[in-house]
Amino acid sequence: MHCTRRITDDLYYVGASDRRLNMFENLYPVPKGISYNSYLIKDEKTVLFDTADHAVSELFFENLSAALGDRTLDYLIIQHMEPDHAALLQSLIRRYPGVKLVGSAKTLTLIGQFFGEVNAEFTAVKDGDTLPIGSRELTFYTAPMVHWPEVIMTYDPKSKTLFSADAFGTFGALGGSIYADELNFEKEWLPEARRYYANIVGKYGQQVQMALKKVTANDIERICSLHGPVWRKNIDWYMDKYQKWSSYQPEDPDDVLVVYGSLYGHTKNAAEALAATISHKGARVIVRDASNVDLSEILSETFRCGKLVIACPTYNMGMYPPISHYMQTMKEHNIQNRRVALIESGSWAIASGKLMRESLEGMKNMTIAEPMITVLSSIREDQCAVFDALCDDLLGSNAQ
Repeated sequence: MHCTRRITDDLYYVGASDRRLNMFENLYPVPKGISYNSYLIKDEKTVLFDTADHAVSELFFENLSAALGDRTLDYLIIQHMEPDHAALLQSLIRRYPGVKLVGSAKTLTLIGQFFGEVNAEFTAVKDGDTLPIGSRELTFYTAPMVHWPEVIMTYDPKSKTLFSADAFGTFGALGGSIYADELNFEKEWLPEARRYYANIVGKYGQQVQMALKKVTANDIERICSLHGPVWRKNIDWYMDKYQKWSSYQPEDPDDVLVVYGSLYGHTKNAAEALAATISHKGARVIVRDASNVDLSEILSETFRCGKLVIACPTYNMGMYPPISHYMQTMKEHNIQNRRVALIESGSWAIASGKLMRESLEGMKNMTIAEPMITVLSSIREDQCAVFDALCDDLLGSNAQ
C-alpha cells in the first residue's frame, strides 16, 4: 500500500523510512531509524528528485506509481549519488525507459563508477542553469562537498521550495507527519539533526557556507531535504543553526562538555570533581564517558558547547585510545573556536597531557585554559586550589 503526502497541489512526498537500520553508513547508531526522502513535481513535465535506498525500494516504487497516476516520468534530478539516494537508479530507468537524467558533471562520472553505462539521456548542469518544466523553471546550484563532490541543490520558484540534498537533514524515521512543525522538533529532533550535521557534513563547513550564500538569495518558504522532515515554518531558526554549525561557532557558548576516558575510575573521579566545580560556579555542564558513549554523540555535543574539558590517562606512552580517537575526530571535522581545559593522568611517565596539547595546537582557534591538571594515580585534597584556578580560567567572565 502506497504512503504519499501532497505538499502542494503539484508537489508530492514519495519517500520512505527504515526503522530496522541499526547503523547509518554502517558507522552511526540510528535508534530512531532513518528516512529516505524523494519528491515528485507534476507540472507539464513530471520531475522526480532522487530515488532511495534498496531497503525501501518496494514502498518507494509504490509511492511513485501512485503519485504519477496515469502519467510517466519525464525527469530524474540526481542531487546526490550516495547509494542511500541513488541505489534505485537502474531500476527506475527500466520502469520508465524514457526518463531523462539531470545532475552535475561529476554525477555522470559517479553513475559510471556505480552502474557502468545506463540507457538514459543525461544533462549536466552547473550554477544558475535552469530546466523549464511547464509553469516554472527549476534553478540548479552546485554544492560540492556537501557532502560529496557531485551534489547539487534545486530551487523551485513556483512553490518557493529548496530541494537541499543532504543539507538540513537529520537522523530519524518519519511517521505520519512529514513536517517539522508537526513534530516537537527542538526537543526530540534537534539533537539528531545536530548529530547528523556534525558527523556527516561537519568537516565541510566552508563548503556549506558557500552553498548557503548561493541558495539563500532566493525566497525560500519550504526546504525539502533528503533525510528528515520538510520545513515550511520557522525556517530562519533552522538556517541559523546551520550558520553556526558551518562556521564552527557554538550554539551554547557558555555550556561545558566534559569528556573523559578512565581505566579504573581515577580519571573519571577527577573529571567529575572538575565538573562539580564548574557547576558550582554557575555554568551548565554535561559529562560523557568516551568509552561508553558513541563518538557521534560526543562530537555532536562538541559542536554545541563552547567550552570543553578533556580528561585522559596515559596508555602505552600515548593517549587512552577512546580519547585519542575523539581528538582525531575533532581534528578531522575541523572543530575550532573552543576553549579547552585538560586533565592528564597516569602513575609513571605521564605523556597524555603533552599529546593532547599538541593535538589541540593543530586545530584552529583552540584556546587552552591553564593550568593543566596532572593526576598522579589519584587526585589529592591539596589539588582543590588547582581545580578552582582551572575552572576560573576556563569559564572566564562567566565564573561566579
